[in-house]
Order: sequence, then structure tokens, then C-alpha cells
Amino acid sequence: MVLKKLLAAGVFLALAPVAFGGQYDATIPMTDKGSISYYVQGHIDGAGDTEFMVDTGSSYMTINEETLAALKKEGNVRYVRKLRGRLANGAELEVPVYSVKTVRIGSGCHFSNVEAAVFPGKTRQILGLSALSEAAPFVFSMDPPSLVLSHCTKGPGQELAAAELQRLP
Repeated sequence: MVLKKLLAAGVFLALAPVAFGGQYDATIPMTDKGSISYYVQGHIDGAGDTEFMVDTGSSYMTINEETLAALKKEGNVRYVRKLRGRLANGAELEVPVYSVKTVRIGSGCHFSNVEAAVFPGKTRQILGLSALSEAAPFVFSMDPPSLVLSHCTKGPGQELAAAELQRLP
């Protein structure tokens, strides 16, 4: 009986990487900028390349007013609502929330219609849970610094590139 249990446990452990390893689509390197703040490269369609501070304690992705202006000009945002929130320092702030048409994290993880709170001025962009929850389950690793994301969709042009690679001999 003990042998059967050990054999079953061994089979489970052998197959676990196959079962669970396939759920992650992208590994995105993070940069440590000191004081335990990590950043990832990204792109917001209509506003261009950007750097996001990864903040799993932030309920929303945040963009600044400069980014919002560029997105409005390109027609890549839709107003959703006003939001009253509490900042890390305890202060309360009311900010608008917009749905951003397309956000890319790293080189290949695209998300559509991500809600983003808009902060005044030229504040840094934050990758919060409104975007990260789209990639759940996800792993935040400090060693090596990386985000491992699930449910990534391919962006425009990537489907074509993947199809071309499949046709190569």
C-alpha cells in the first residue's frame, strides 16, 4: 500500500511541471531601481513606449495626464468614472478612470480595455492590479527580478509572424 502511494506521488511530481508549466505565457524582466522598486518596459497604443513601476498594492494601473492627452488625441481611451482613492501616504484623491484600448507589457503580453486611474502632472506610470489581474495567475520574482504572466494575447502582427514561423521548413 505504501509503495502504491509513493508511486502515485512520484507520477504526480513528474507530471506537475507539464500540467502547471504551460499556464504561463511570458516572462518579463524587471529592473530594480533601488528601494525595492521594480520597473518593466511597456507600450500604450496611442502614447508610445513607457516604463511602469510594478505595484501589486495598487488596485489600478495609473497613467499621467500627459499620457491621457496623447491617448485622447488618438481615440484610444474611453472615460469610465470618477474614483476616490487613498494614496500610500494616507491622503485621499479623486481621479478619473479611463479604459485604455491596448497595453503591452514587455515584448509580447497584450491586454485590451484596461482600466487606468489618471494622476495629475507627469507622475510615473504604475502597473497595478487592474492590469496584472488580466495576467493571473502571475508570479512576481525578486531573484531574478521578473514578472511571469499568464493569459497574454498576441498583439497586431504577432499572429502573422507566428504563422510565418510555422511555415518555415
